[in-house]
Amino acid sequence: MTDLPLPDADALAHSDQLGAMIRGEIVASGGAVPFSRFMERCLYTPGLGYYSAGATKFGGAGDFVTAPELGPLFAGTVAQALAPVLQELGPQACFLEIGGGSGALAEVMLKRLLALDAMPARYWILEPSADLRQRQRQRLGQHLPGPVLDRVEWLDTPPTGEWNGVVFANEVIDALPTPRFTLRGGQVFEEHVALDGQGRFVATDRPADPLLTAAVRHVEGAREAPFQDGYRSELLAQLPYWVQAVIGRLQAGALLFCDYGYPRREYYLDQRDGGTTRAFYRHRMHHDVYRWPGLQDITASVDFTALAEAGTGAGFDLAGYASQAGFLLGNGLADRLAEAETGADAAGVLRLRNAFKQLTLPSQMGERFQFMGFARQCNFEAAFLSGDLTWRL
Repeated sequence: MTDLPLPDADALAHSDQLGAMIRGEIVASGGAVPFSRFMERCLYTPGLGYYSAGATKFGGAGDFVTAPELGPLFAGTVAQALAPVLQELGPQACFLEIGGGSGALAEVMLKRLLALDAMPARYWILEPSADLRQRQRQRLGQHLPGPVLDRVEWLDTPPTGEWNGVVFANEVIDALPTPRFTLRGGQVFEEHVALDGQGRFVATDRPADPLLTAAVRHVEGAREAPFQDGYRSELLAQLPYWVQAVIGRLQAGALLFCDYGYPRREYYLDQRDGGTTRAFYRHRMHHDVYRWPGLQDITASVDFTALAEAGTGAGFDLAGYASQAGFLLGNGLADRLAEAETGADAAGVLRLRNAFKQLTLPSQMGERFQFMGFARQCNFEAAFLSGDLTWRL
């Protein structure tokens, strides 16, 4: 892709520094590292990775727009869906947000939960990026009253003790470093990243380990057909371990995930034989994931059937699965719009209505993004009474 805007000299120097570190690791590893490791280094290397450095990621000045950045409608509606669970669990219930972004979701979420008399005892933000933590602290410090702000706590690791409450993750799973696989002679290979004669990053394949091989065979069983030689895609075999790790020792409560992706049968269609890995830079999506390490987001779609297996495998009941439009409309998005429009000027009303459209239209986020919920010892099924798509899994 040639129409990407060029980074400035400082950004390119930053990218070159991270690229040199990754090249050194490739050489030290015998000439190749798994693609998942390359993705991890590009996104999360302290001080240099995409999510660990200081450039703006979210909103119009960044590389992509997430739903919370569109205004108060998204987070306010999610709060409406989760408030009954917090109320049912009682005053000691906590809220865990995984990956706090700019802090926009936490700001609106806490204000709405306060209005609904469903404030959690603690609002935890599990955020590995020191830069994003600083931005979140600044935003919440400016927009939340002191007694509410006092309940916010940033975590380096998931909660260690037993707890009750809710977990919410918006566009987190798509950014987990994912292995990529292909088939040769019926054998499973894992995609690695190597260097060509000029030191450029190139893909190469090596025999997959038993975990990835077993995961690919599991997907083939669900497809009821083997993958053809040359088929290439992603498969996050570590997802069950990640889910169990981030929720910690959650005893009772609900899990809610929002992301883009497909049920397994749609994810691994024969015609989707290049996978879904792509990069985002300055609101442009492209497939050159090796370009400018640290300056662009790298992402892959979510297999929601795998997420359902991971959640139920962690001991939760599947509460429901719905498109973003179905979930938000079923939990009062139209009411949130009407409330937000009250007292707004003409420009504000226009922004709110445009956000409503972007959140719900099939051509925007409405069908591309989906919600999946899980419950243990609480009632969360009511949040999915409208538009449940569990039958697609």
